[in-house]
Amino acid sequence: MKINTDGVLLGATVTHPSPEAILDIGTGTGVIALMLAQRFPDACIHAVEIDEQAAETAEKNFQFSVFNQRLTINHISIEQYEYAQQFDLIVSNPPFFVNDLKSEEFRKGIARHADEDFFSMLVKKSSELLADEGMIWLILPVKQANEVISTAAGYGLSLAERIHIHSDQSKPTFRQMICLKKGETVLKERDFNIYESLKQHTAAYKELLKDFFLAF
Repeated sequence: MKINTDGVLLGATVTHPSPEAILDIGTGTGVIALMLAQRFPDACIHAVEIDEQAAETAEKNFQFSVFNQRLTINHISIEQYEYAQQFDLIVSNPPFFVNDLKSEEFRKGIARHADEDFFSMLVKKSSELLADEGMIWLILPVKQANEVISTAAGYGLSLAERIHIHSDQSKPTFRQMICLKKGETVLKERDFNIYESLKQHTAAYKELLKDFFLAF
């Protein structure tokens, strides 16, 4: 599982005043969890991953990290995950191809595809695990983001922030990063462009990821 743009954008962008407990749903090889450990030095990060090989890789990455005392991995589906406490911050770069042709590679299929009721389950489970003042951050294609926002309202979650992600300023939104909170809230929205021109990242993209990418 390669590091992807969606994941690093989420890991670098999510906000919270001072999270103590963070949950990364579908951590893959642990990139987002590691980024959050770097960004929030007082937080303990718990990661959940259904794919055994990815979970094993994440565990190794955590062990060799300077943040290893604050990182834990559970090889389990989020449906089965139980934890005694609630989380201040929940993040996920979830699978998003619903009702699309399944990948011929099973493991890649797990990472990229979801059943019809997956997002409803994800929102429900996240709302149960979320602290009263907590935040849920997700990155999704536009269609799935809108579906999640609609579903979240049924669980008492409101859209607090939405970031429209574009390849460049001439392109339509191809991803949305959304933040959900319990209760009513005032919505904040903004746009974010990845490229200035062909293969040239915007200054905003470089600034966002400079603490994580050696190339910057």
